[in-house]
Amino acid sequence: MKLFDSHCHLDFDAFAIDRKDVIARALNAGVRAIFVPGVSRQQSVSNARSDNQWPGDCAGVPLLQGFGLHPYFIQQHHDNDLQWLAQQLESNPTAAVGEIGLDACCEDYAIQTRLFTAQVDLACEFQRPVVIHHRKTQPELLRVLKQARNKLPEYPGVIHAFSGSKEQANAWIELGFMLGIGGTITYDRASKTRAAVAQAKLSHLLLETDAPDMPISGYQGQRNEPAHCSDVVRVLAELREESAEELAVATWNNACRLFGWHG
Repeated sequence: MKLFDSHCHLDFDAFAIDRKDVIARALNAGVRAIFVPGVSRQQSVSNARSDNQWPGDCAGVPLLQGFGLHPYFIQQHHDNDLQWLAQQLESNPTAAVGEIGLDACCEDYAIQTRLFTAQVDLACEFQRPVVIHHRKTQPELLRVLKQARNKLPEYPGVIHAFSGSKEQANAWIELGFMLGIGGTITYDRASKTRAAVAQAKLSHLLLETDAPDMPISGYQGQRNEPAHCSDVVRVLAELREESAEELAVATWNNACRLFGWHG
């Protein structure tokens, strides 16, 4: 199987010591492409100054790139970061906008909202997909994106780490968004999300790990890795009618279509 990890923070310090080994394990598990989202200007600038090139090819796995201002790092963001973000999108014609979003558990929600709306505007201007973070904020995110729906690109983005009901899943799909499917579905207690994913349109599903976060069931408390994409697709096959091989092909094609990549 050829797998696409559509959300992995491979540039985080958690992988600084053994990044190439992590990618080697991912290769052995079938991962052949990884999307690395941006979370802050500081993080992206740090990457640009390091020996690692994002995007690029690291140990044989193409790394696709995003730029964004994540709500977790709200204290790091400044208004002039929006100008920096516009410059990155202009200089990187295939880069996505993200990871961006709203998080009800983070501070400065009003500032989060202003930055999120501005970043959606940039996605519309540059016709790039958005990679959306959420926590107790799906209705507000949907409201902002519905207002922009006629300006967003044909494949507008992905709701990362989707969790929720069938109704919520279908609301995102109706808006044209992909659902990022990761470790959540490996937990039996996530019955609502598992049921939602089981009935969602195959053309709107992506695999992801969110490594080093969101460990799969049985690995709680451990660093997550892109190699666990193979576990996610296996569990997804248990929930749906398609085989793991069919899901791998479909989610690969979905990710390539979303990110405008011909791998």
